[in-house]
Amino acid sequence: MNFRFETIAEKHLVGFSDRFSMSNQRIPQLWQKLMPRRAEITGVLSSDLFSVEEYDDLSFFEAFNPTKEFKKWAAVEVDLTADHPDEFERLSIPSGDYVVFTFVGPPSEAFKAYSFIFQSWIPSSDFDVDLRPHFALMGAKYKMNDSTSEEEIWIPIKKKH
Repeated sequence: MNFRFETIAEKHLVGFSDRFSMSNQRIPQLWQKLMPRRAEITGVLSSDLFSVEEYDDLSFFEAFNPTKEFKKWAAVEVDLTADHPDEFERLSIPSGDYVVFTFVGPPSEAFKAYSFIFQSWIPSSDFDVDLRPHFALMGAKYKMNDSTSEEEIWIPIKKKH
């Protein structure tokens, strides 16, 4: 699986969020809420979509528990002047270092990429997962439910001590 390292500046997103667990995901509902209303958001920087996860602490990655909850977002990146109706939410992703993996395949197969990242790549690397938002960036090559679809998986990292 191809990867690269990136350092990002702070990103500003607008969208919708909810709390989920791996055993109780209603992610399509977030996208069904956002997509018809995207035009109501001003200051959108690109057509890219952000699927973001916020974890309460790093223990989420120490022992897999399918019922442990996290916050999931369906969002778009905006500039600081962006405006939107009140029911939309804002999220700032702090600047920092990320490892970025390119995943090719349908979303139903993404778990294989995440398993590789968290069970093989991270443990054998010089990095630990950092407590900042994780995200999948779905750009021009993203084709929902298509075996040739591409998305980028962005994992926040910090050097191991």
